[in-house]
Amino acid sequence: VVCLAGAGVGVVRGGGGVVGVGVCTFWHALVGLDDGGRPATPIYLWNDSRAAEQTLQLRGRLDETAVHRRTGCVLHPSYLPARLLWLKETDPQRYRRCKEFVSPGEYLERRLFGAERCGLSMASGTGLLNQHTLRWDEEILAAIGVAPERLSPLEPAHAPVRGVRGGEARLAALRDVPFFPPLGDGACGNVGSGATGETHAALTIGTSAALRVLFRQDGPLPPAGLWRYLLDGRRALIGGALSNGGNLYAWMRETLRLGPEADVEAWLAQAEPGAHGLTVLPFLAGERNPDFPLNATGAIAGLRAATTPREILQAGLEAVAFRLAAIAGRLRVAQPGLRGFLASGGLLRSPAWLRMVTDVLGLPMTLSAVQEASARGAALMALEGIGRLPSALDADLEPGRTLTPHPRRQEAYARARERHERFYAHWRSADPVLRG
Repeated sequence: VVCLAGAGVGVVRGGGGVVGVGVCTFWHALVGLDDGGRPATPIYLWNDSRAAEQTLQLRGRLDETAVHRRTGCVLHPSYLPARLLWLKETDPQRYRRCKEFVSPGEYLERRLFGAERCGLSMASGTGLLNQHTLRWDEEILAAIGVAPERLSPLEPAHAPVRGVRGGEARLAALRDVPFFPPLGDGACGNVGSGATGETHAALTIGTSAALRVLFRQDGPLPPAGLWRYLLDGRRALIGGALSNGGNLYAWMRETLRLGPEADVEAWLAQAEPGAHGLTVLPFLAGERNPDFPLNATGAIAGLRAATTPREILQAGLEAVAFRLAAIAGRLRVAQPGLRGFLASGGLLRSPAWLRMVTDVLGLPMTLSAVQEASARGAALMALEGIGRLPSALDADLEPGRTLTPHPRRQEAYARARERHERFYAHWRSADPVLRG
């Protein structure tokens, strides 16, 4: 299994060599290709917030509630409708050079096979797919002036292709091997980590953070504040994502000069919940669920001369946990049978932060033993696709240990979260149009 620039490639080997290749890549990314299939734009990622003005335009033209029901996505700069409109309005010359708009996974297929297709999983994270008809949404495309021919053909069946091009020996060896269309990294993360039942949500904190429940059938419509994406034509995920997770931790470590990581971890492990008196809005990279603000920025309240850098870090990590709790509350309404979480990603490298999140969320937290959950999920989906597994969701995986919330710390975090929510509500009320 190899990970490439935020994308996972699951290579499935049998007795005679490679028998299948599954690919996953980050949702919501966009690159424009010229008429020769060459990139005409940089890769625009989920955290590009420059399309706030175009989002407001679309919210004024379209029924956002209806859009959410059809596409599983709201109107927000993270998704492609506003981003394509932004590119069209702010850089019309570059926009005209783009004959197609694709994800990095589709571009990979073009390079390997000479043509691209978009699987339902990746399409469901664009904000352009009508999840009821499984076609590109006509109303949204008309609103942004994009013809469906400028998007990749949809591949609803998760069917493989063969015949990879290239003269290198490594590629020639894969010429007859089936390659499956790219899947969303979050969907593969659920499959690969073992969070495949409706009673447990996958919790991932990497650069960003997300909570997702995978439904083995179609699943319900997305409730307010959450999104609905697809694993394939039969299985869906409902959840929420933050724009800030490990990126906040990394920024604070570098900016606050906190000292050796082991010392910081030991200090966090013994720190009293919320005793610092600080309240943090951790929106360094903007924000998404559950309120999808358009111009979110970070803030710290309660600073005093005696405040220490480590207390600021603690308050920031607690704030990420509080934002996850806001998503978890909506998720438990959509899935009342939710009994716990399954954690994977960079969060596992900080036992103190993991304990903090467990106490804030208030349900048992099982640790995944998988290092690269998304790449493993892509490989399992390839095994299902070639008939080696009846279902990728039933693959054996030994569970890791489980943490349970500590009642005293849980109560302390509940009080600190109330302070956080009051500050958050005050921040939103200052600019209700742009802040959700």
